[in-house]
Amino acid sequence: MNNQNKEKIGVKFATLIGLIVALMIPMIMIEDLISERSHMQKQVQQEIAKSSSAQQRLVGPFIYVEYERDIEREHTVNVIKESTFLLPEKLQLNSALDTFEKYRSIYKATLYHSKNSISGAFKTSELHILKDHRVKSASLVFGISDIRGIGLDSIVNIAGEQAKILPGTGVKRLKEGVHVPLDITHLFASSELSFSADLHLQGMEKLAISPLGRETRVTMHANWPHPSFVGAYLPLTSNINDEGFSANWQASYFSTNMQSTFESCVLRSDCADLTERTIGVELVDPVDHYLKSHRAVNYALMVILLVVASFFLLELVRDEPIHPVQYGFVGLALAIFYLLLISLSEHLGFGLAYVISSFAATGLLGWYVSGVLKSGVMGAYFFAGLIILYALLYGMLGAEDYALLMGSLMCFIVLSLLMILTRKINWYGSAKSNKAPQQQVSGKQINDI
Repeated sequence: MNNQNKEKIGVKFATLIGLIVALMIPMIMIEDLISERSHMQKQVQQEIAKSSSAQQRLVGPFIYVEYERDIEREHTVNVIKESTFLLPEKLQLNSALDTFEKYRSIYKATLYHSKNSISGAFKTSELHILKDHRVKSASLVFGISDIRGIGLDSIVNIAGEQAKILPGTGVKRLKEGVHVPLDITHLFASSELSFSADLHLQGMEKLAISPLGRETRVTMHANWPHPSFVGAYLPLTSNINDEGFSANWQASYFSTNMQSTFESCVLRSDCADLTERTIGVELVDPVDHYLKSHRAVNYALMVILLVVASFFLLELVRDEPIHPVQYGFVGLALAIFYLLLISLSEHLGFGLAYVISSFAATGLLGWYVSGVLKSGVMGAYFFAGLIILYALLYGMLGAEDYALLMGSLMCFIVLSLLMILTRKINWYGSAKSNKAPQQQVSGKQINDI
């Protein structure tokens, strides 16, 4: 065992470990920068929502009735004001979403125009018990979370006749929306009331619908190929392709318990369950370059370890010392790749930014390695190896469902290759340096004989 070589290798190895730890400092700073830019994008989206329309939630239609009844107590008649509601027996909703984007500086938000065709019927015979009381008002109500998004061309038909839409709901817990006054005499004259409506809504990123009907059927389609179905109920069927998506939901009183949930909100001011029990979709942005850049930084330690280990092996095999400063320049070039990636992706998109950044970093490193090792061939090999590594990393970033699996397999393969390549290395000194003393000893022994 060569104690001098042993000490030299140990010091060099400890120096490289310290260098790798130091290189994680700029990586942490870049990760903080990505988080800051992502937070800024969310703030811009909120500002766009304030100036146009936010996420939409449609609650309705339902019939809301306010009435008065008399209670006699100790020869005194007291008038009590009360209210009740009626949910539709059947509710059919067909929603077509047309997406578009709004920009502010370099940031954007995904918005949509939705054409909602709504139809159904109420079993008004359940309201006939109110004939004995003084009904003050009755209206067909549509709760809309952001009323700024309603289109002027929206129409409502009651029993086949177009009705006048008025702002507001008249319901304390669901103030945002519109309503249509109902003729009380017509309401009590029949046992069923049919309705239809064309509501045009503009919103941002998400559309949710409360399934109020005893039997609710919802159909939704859009020109957005990356939906995330949200709410308490997943679609029965869905079809997603590059052109967009379509989905169908079906719900009933048995699965939603909507009568009790709606009563808790409207009559007792507890709307938590009603907010959660929705059918809807969120328009996910699959090319969020901040999210992909953050994922790329998560693999930075693996990339730095692999490149530094490759340099260390070259130093051992070629028996040419590489100074820690040169290791540091290589590590900084790897860190600059992520800074280029996040800055370019804000203007060019993630894919093109990744190509430019990877070729810039690998080109610089290939040129630098060829000068350090005084070998153009080694520089070309190093360039090709880094290109393959960045190509594999890009594949992992794009595979949302298999990213963890691909990352695990890649780490295993890299570790296996390093172990295979280093299994015969004499870590206390090169084979060449150890072989020479043995030959000299053998020659001396022969001369002594």
